[in-house]
Amino acid sequence: MKAIVITQPGGPEVLQLAERLTPQCQPNEVLIKVFAAGINRPDVFQRKGNYPPPPHAPADIPGLEVAGIITEIGASVTRWKIGDKVCALVVGGGYAEYCTAPEGQCLPIPENLSYIEAASLPETFFTVWSNVFDRGKLQPGETLLVHGGSSGIGVTTIQMAKALGSKVYVTAGSDEKCTFCEQLGADKAINYKTTDFGEEIKKLTDGKGVNVILDMIGGDYMPRNIDSLAVEGRLVMINAMKGREVQLDLGKVMAKRLTITGSMLRSREIEFKAAIAQNLEQKIWPLLSSGKIKPIIYKTFDAKDASAAHQLMESSEHTGKIVLTFAH
Repeated sequence: MKAIVITQPGGPEVLQLAERLTPQCQPNEVLIKVFAAGINRPDVFQRKGNYPPPPHAPADIPGLEVAGIITEIGASVTRWKIGDKVCALVVGGGYAEYCTAPEGQCLPIPENLSYIEAASLPETFFTVWSNVFDRGKLQPGETLLVHGGSSGIGVTTIQMAKALGSKVYVTAGSDEKCTFCEQLGADKAINYKTTDFGEEIKKLTDGKGVNVILDMIGGDYMPRNIDSLAVEGRLVMINAMKGREVQLDLGKVMAKRLTITGSMLRSREIEFKAAIAQNLEQKIWPLLSSGKIKPIIYKTFDAKDASAAHQLMESSEHTGKIVLTFAH
């Protein structure tokens, strides 16, 4: 099969088209003929050599989400059959014509979605559900602040939280991106380059703060995140793009009885991810089928142009998801 491989740690140019053996199914896995694969920040970190894949993942083929047709099933697989159209969360190997996925990490492609749209779903939808709703315990009627509102994670969070009855504030890096987020459903988008988001959140919440913050920035955002949380607020960290070392006023944490948590999804066990998939299929997939939640695709690239796709990802110019396509 053809695959996009990381030839050595480095810039986007190290991504090259190569021939690799088609992976073999384990008993609990299916083999997917990949028509589209989503691009995510962890792919960039892996390419740079900063995010080694788990031991059982392909060492040099990135990619955490795919959509396609099942062409083979493992001996213990019961739900799926050959010919089923699925999207799947995988631990790596997604930038390839074929990819294996555990049975429980596959979801049916809603009939109204294309392979490209379906490929944009798993990584962000699994991440948002796990962190905002499971860890952050966001409830209907509560307020949520999302940093990086126009990112793949951001556009997913806006739609999911609004659909389930919460008020959503976001930060984004331009007025155009802020307008985009508000058109998508955000109650207020804050341009972090021209406005102090901490001061704006105080105004928006009459000084009370928000119930939950989803942060992928870290670094000097931490003190303002703490100030922006309401009593009993929850801060959920999923990345630290501005640094992992932070200043933290423990007095404020104790006074407001805050919860600070975070997670990494890729290394979690299959059973954990399968449980998220079940929640998504039950609570979110009907909203995709009805059109209440929509995949937001910014741009697609032919797989051979993966390096250009990574350049776009690193520029942060995009609003929504970037997807690779494979022609068979």
